[in-house]
Amino acid sequence: MLTDRDTLLRKLTELRDEHRQLDTVIARLSEHTVLDQIHLQRLKKRKLMLKDEIARFESRLIPDSIA
Repeated sequence: MLTDRDTLLRKLTELRDEHRQLDTVIARLSEHTVLDQIHLQRLKKRKLMLKDEIARFESRLIPDSIA
């Protein structure tokens, strides 16, 4: 049975992979002179959303410290 931590780590890996793939797609699309700006903008927005979600997952994996 997977623990909650294992599930979070697996999801985090998936999000990082998707973020990396989007980075590659955005870079390739940016190289072309004729761009679909709306499509490119949506990809960039999705990439930022993934970055935020990755940060949330990472913070859930770090145990709270009592000051």
